[in-house]
Amino acid sequence: MIDLHSHLLPGVDDGSRTVEQSVKVLQEMARRGITDVCLTPHLRANQAADGPPARHDDAFDALRAAAPELPRLHRGAEVMLDRPLPPGADHMQRIRLGGTRYILVEFPRLVSLDAVTNALGRVRDAGLLAVLAHPERYGCCSVEAVTHWRSLGATMQVDATTLHSTQARGQRARQLVSRGLADILAGDNHGDDRTIAAGADFLIAQDGPEQAELLTVRNPGAILRDEPLVEVPPLLIRRTWTQRIRHLLGGEQ
Repeated sequence: MIDLHSHLLPGVDDGSRTVEQSVKVLQEMARRGITDVCLTPHLRANQAADGPPARHDDAFDALRAAAPELPRLHRGAEVMLDRPLPPGADHMQRIRLGGTRYILVEFPRLVSLDAVTNALGRVRDAGLLAVLAHPERYGCCSVEAVTHWRSLGATMQVDATTLHSTQARGQRARQLVSRGLADILAGDNHGDDRTIAAGADFLIAQDGPEQAELLTVRNPGAILRDEPLVEVPPLLIRRTWTQRIRHLLGGEQ
């Protein structure tokens, strides 16, 4: 499996605090079958033109010196689009996922539908391919909205552990997968036990081994190779007993 969203660059954001913490997480990831991890610390759009700060480079060197051979480490950033990206793509190579045309982006949680749509269009116009981190977190996320965002060239990255959530964002995450609108899964690990493997386990338990392979191996691998992605077939997701009860009580739609 290939995880393209993590906060394991030690001591630079709200993720892992130390090299030792990151190494422990990476060792567990390798044990779960994860072969590649992209380190994507938070970065604001107004910092994108300058590339990663020097302290990010120092943290990467320290981690690489101590990290196990697997998972292989790649660099990128999770760019907060609280304002438009600066024009031009060439100067942002060091914050793109593995140096490809793909760039991981996020928004404030209460972002409007129009703001997301306009920002993703600007990313496309800059010659980049947006990978939208955890679209299920945003209240404006819907089947119709995501269908339009994907028509703008954006890739949808669903957080793997959210597929298990009984909250509204969990329902949105499962709906995207069930409609074939999720393109990749990722762990969004912050130095803890979140893992893309949880999403693969969920899909396999739902009789979706093909979807698990596409979402956790083939499509993330295509991104690292700077190649187009494969469409993921819809998957009928059965409700758990907890979800059925919540649905009957009006807690899930």
